[in-house]
Amino acid sequence: MPGISNGALGVSVELPRPPAVRGRLVDRPVADARGEKLEKRVLLAAPRGYCAGVDRAVIAVEKALDHFGSPVYVRKQIVHNVHVVSELEKRGAIFVDDVAEVPEGSHLVFSAHGVSPAVVAAAASRDLLAIDATCPLVTKVHREATRFAGQNKHILLIGHAGHEEVEGTMGHAPEQTTLVTSPDHADVIEVPLSVTEGETELVWISQTTLSVDETMETVRRLRERFPQLQDPPSDDICYATQNRQVAIKKVAPDADLVIVVGSANSSNSVRLVEVALEHGARAAFRIDYASEIQQEWLDGVSSIGVTSGASVPEVLVEEVLADLADAGYGTVQVVKTAEEDLMFSLPKELRGDDRALGGRRA
Repeated sequence: MPGISNGALGVSVELPRPPAVRGRLVDRPVADARGEKLEKRVLLAAPRGYCAGVDRAVIAVEKALDHFGSPVYVRKQIVHNVHVVSELEKRGAIFVDDVAEVPEGSHLVFSAHGVSPAVVAAAASRDLLAIDATCPLVTKVHREATRFAGQNKHILLIGHAGHEEVEGTMGHAPEQTTLVTSPDHADVIEVPLSVTEGETELVWISQTTLSVDETMETVRRLRERFPQLQDPPSDDICYATQNRQVAIKKVAPDADLVIVVGSANSSNSVRLVEVALEHGARAAFRIDYASEIQQEWLDGVSSIGVTSGASVPEVLVEEVLADLADAGYGTVQVVKTAEEDLMFSLPKELRGDDRALGGRRA
């Protein structure tokens, strides 16, 4: 089966099956302990799906193809969703793991996850025409890292090793940054002697797509060891990640099953499965396409929570709802916990028409 570049892990991600033919799932009755038939329903989380940063990045690649023609090269996956990447490949985008793979003088888009200054310099050395589609919220974290390093502070970056966003952020202050990957890791990480002796201040920042709860637990345990630990001026976890986690927390206690639409290398999608289980869902699964829903998942299930990660187009959720309707889950109740109307300007090289903004109006 064909695959696409995973980017962060440097390996191929197998493309999942295409959307299933309607009627694959069967409508089986569900009864309570007394044998009385239960009504089936879907609890549809809102907000879900595309955030402003993802929309901006995807539009950037589409417009680059429109303006400059094929091929347009993209370093790493533009966003962590196999459907989005494969659709852009069909239009002529070429995804690479390293700028050295891009022919000199070509157009290159940096992904929404951001890059280090070293990557920017490498692109310039090859005369690449770079378009920076980094999410502005990630750029904010980069600026924080640069500022803290300039103030001679040591930075504790909470994030996942190997994630493009983490690599990009650490690249802005490599000598003054220590990665903290989990609450347990917080208990054993070592900091420079100058920190322990009080000569250097200590501050934390984080990857934008983490679990809010896990990040705060990591900070709590870091502060137990380092009471002088300073907070960044604002929370680094992005509004979209927080909103989607809040929504699934509301859905989970009433859901026998939660289905999260999102790719395996999407940090925020994986976190949604974990958050659902932590907050009361009896079962939770992550899928890329509706075709991955298994009939046995639905046995004894009357209520299904549905959500999607921040890099997932709504069409994939619609396909899930259609397949679930075939299985008798035709009643859809929207559970809304926030409104989203944030939009970001496109990269300057691509402005000039009515798609000069990227973002989803809820």
